[in-house]
Amino acid sequence: MADVVLEKVRKNYNPSLMKDTLRNINLNIKDGEFIVFVGPSGCGKSTLLRMIAGLEDITDGQLMIGGQYMNDVPPVDRNIGMVFQSYALYPHMNVRENMAFGLKLKKMDPETINKRVNHAADILGLVPLLDRKPKALSGGQRQRVAIGRCIVQQPSVFLFDEPLSNLDAALRVKMRIEIAKLHQELQATIIYVTHDQIEAMTLADKICVLSPLRDDAESNLEQYGAPLELYHNPRNKFVAGFIGSPKMNFLDCVLVEVGERQCKVKLNSGEILTACVDARRSPVGTKVQLGIRPEHLVPIDHPDAMGRIQGEVMVAEHLGAESFVYMNVDDKDFTVQAAAELNVDTGDTLVVGVPPQACYLFDENDIAYPRTTTYNRS
Repeated sequence: MADVVLEKVRKNYNPSLMKDTLRNINLNIKDGEFIVFVGPSGCGKSTLLRMIAGLEDITDGQLMIGGQYMNDVPPVDRNIGMVFQSYALYPHMNVRENMAFGLKLKKMDPETINKRVNHAADILGLVPLLDRKPKALSGGQRQRVAIGRCIVQQPSVFLFDEPLSNLDAALRVKMRIEIAKLHQELQATIIYVTHDQIEAMTLADKICVLSPLRDDAESNLEQYGAPLELYHNPRNKFVAGFIGSPKMNFLDCVLVEVGERQCKVKLNSGEILTACVDARRSPVGTKVQLGIRPEHLVPIDHPDAMGRIQGEVMVAEHLGAESFVYMNVDDKDFTVQAAAELNVDTGDTLVVGVPPQACYLFDENDIAYPRTTTYNRS
């Protein structure tokens, strides 16, 4: 296996326009890590993966794999294995032949090919399916064949480009577990692209959050770190809103009191809330935005409820184990994750409690103020 290092990597499809797709990407991916590139459509996450694979040229910067400079190395010589969204299986070949095809092109001896194919099939539970054609396989089975075809190559780095996007919800969960088990068994370096932040949170050792590049931005790499680090301490409003499901709520407010361990903000409704945030870099009267995750809101009689927010119920979803209530608060959409037995109807007024240690705060440039504690709702 190998580490992957990107230094000041830039991609521009039309240099005459000076409009980059990726800019100033710096990553140090250690040997054996599972890294997920996540972000909305158009942010360049698949382009970055293809640059590592050698399928896209690097405009500027440097790519190192296993300590070797790779910018000008052809894809076939990078010892990279890639799993595509579309499976890309040969329909006229059975599972065994699909998995062995790349090795035959390398003119490996049949005994080695069979050994590698059988080992990969055993890992992925494909042994009973080796004689089937792709048309006789389910979507999840086809994806496992595509992964098996990658495993037999014994690459130094595995690249996954949205491999689960064509599967239904239940199968996505099952395949997430399979990929996590595969990483534990192979201890391989894996770089995985997805737009689904749930996949990112459940699979990754570290997450690389990318955003569509703004003309004035230094980089579109917004934050790189462990999943819970991004969840509890997002660098800016973009990361805070992207990581977490349902997404974080945001409300306009004004700083009315500033301290080392906490501050107070005033909502448009006039409600005063306390936040465990160090906002001393901004003076009283500064316009800021309050962030609060739906799962961190509590009943108004909860002992952690030091503040309150109320709004008009638009829709209530009762899912059995929990309920999601969508409200209008200060003319903004606001989501509450509540107990399953919560009984509210459209048009009702719902009041929820806000724990100070659950609050996030963002300045006029959408940069997060440091939180002084984290919160886990019990």
